[in-house]
Amino acid sequence: MASLIDVRDMLALQGRMEASQLSARLHTPQAMIDAMLGRLEAMGKAQRIQEEPDGCLTGSCKSCPEGKACLREWWALR
Repeated sequence: MASLIDVRDMLALQGRMEASQLSARLHTPQAMIDAMLGRLEAMGKAQRIQEEPDGCLTGSCKSCPEGKACLREWWALR
């Protein structure tokens, strides 16, 4: 199980990562990683980077049944 420091260190080494990538690399459940990233964001140590909706190549995000689930979200240190 990873700690908050492990998440911060992994982001420092990799630059930016998705929460699912952090979860797989640190062998920690996705819900725990999401909570840790939220805490780092609240502390001002990490920032969420979201794709712009117009970055969708097919243009079908507006009618996507998952509600723009194809848009990626990364995390990086500040």
